[in-house]
Amino acid sequence: MYVAVKGGEQAIAAAHALLHEERRGPKDIPDLSLDQIGHQLKFAVDRVMAEASLYNPRLAALAIKQAAGDLQEAVFLLRAYRTTLPRFVPSLPVDTDRMRISRRISATWKDLPGGQILGSTFDYTHRLLDRSLIDGADDDTASETKTGHGEAEALAVDPNWKADGHLAPVPPIMPRAALALEQDGLLERSWSVAGPCARKTDDPCDVQKACQDIPDITRDPLELPCNRPEDRPLRLQMLARSDEGFLLAMAYSTQRGFGAVHPFTSELRRGFVELSLIPEELDFPVTLGELELTECITISRYTGTACEPCFTQGYGLAFGNNERKAISMSIVDRALRAHEMEEEETGPGQNPEFVLMHGDSVDASGFVQHIKLPHYVDFQAELSLIRELRSKNRNTHEETGAGDSTVEDAQ
Repeated sequence: MYVAVKGGEQAIAAAHALLHEERRGPKDIPDLSLDQIGHQLKFAVDRVMAEASLYNPRLAALAIKQAAGDLQEAVFLLRAYRTTLPRFVPSLPVDTDRMRISRRISATWKDLPGGQILGSTFDYTHRLLDRSLIDGADDDTASETKTGHGEAEALAVDPNWKADGHLAPVPPIMPRAALALEQDGLLERSWSVAGPCARKTDDPCDVQKACQDIPDITRDPLELPCNRPEDRPLRLQMLARSDEGFLLAMAYSTQRGFGAVHPFTSELRRGFVELSLIPEELDFPVTLGELELTECITISRYTGTACEPCFTQGYGLAFGNNERKAISMSIVDRALRAHEMEEEETGPGQNPEFVLMHGDSVDASGFVQHIKLPHYVDFQAELSLIRELRSKNRNTHEETGAGDSTVEDAQ
């Protein structure tokens, strides 16, 4: 570190104190509480949880506060804390078919079984600054939206579903938008049906044991090229914790022509799902609580020869209200299946090594920002090399010039 700089550890301590003062701000302004961050900066909290791979809104709010709003630094803090946590037992797969829906839309089907639920979204807001928020005044006037057949509903959740988790009934199955296409063979089978953790039995214990065979990216190293169908769980894990901006850029690049993926949003749903596990001393599942998740399934055509002409699917899943991340993830997931689909790889979004090795915000930030740390010895070595090369060039020019003069004199 900077122990070689004048001041040493005292200078570092002073820098930490100055950072704390800048984070706190003027003392006449009330300090931010974790509840304020958790509820009023929810999108930031959800993003930090997703990229840190740890679902804990309060700790994510603490990380944002400690990082003074630097979300990448907050991700680093929360992921570092995650590495200290023990892992007792793997959980059962979350059943997003039984999601307690707060938002559900489709860009491919107007009339969905179960209906479209608009929920909360920025999609239809005017991108104008709302100056009524300057004074902190709350607008409690709830807008009423008329609904009809085939139209999206504004209100999302039945109040009865908000009861205590132990008393709330299990939500009914919400059918998938593209289920009819799957049944007709026009769409490849979904990951939940065809994946390695597919439920071939109704016994939760067997399901949990089957899912233990899926590699864990936090424990098992990534092995490239990671382009086989059986590598998809690893790719999805890497994408789920990748930087949202990076995934957005990769998805955008494939849509603009650096790839062959320009999909339709088959279904985008957001809501709460139960998280359950089976303790070693029991033979039945125990519900721990609920997670808020955003799930996106996209469908797109393909130009390969791996199977009969049909639509293919991309999948995205993220913690909290994280639609942009889920959509980007589903597009990139589909792009990374180019080798599997025997498609021509024409863009960086189709290259697993490029995408998976550069999407982690913690790795990327650390590698880029490490150049701020002292590199005195390295730089002096480079400087000495440049001086030596320049000296050799001058000597060469002088010898060449002297040789030319001798030839001219002889003539």
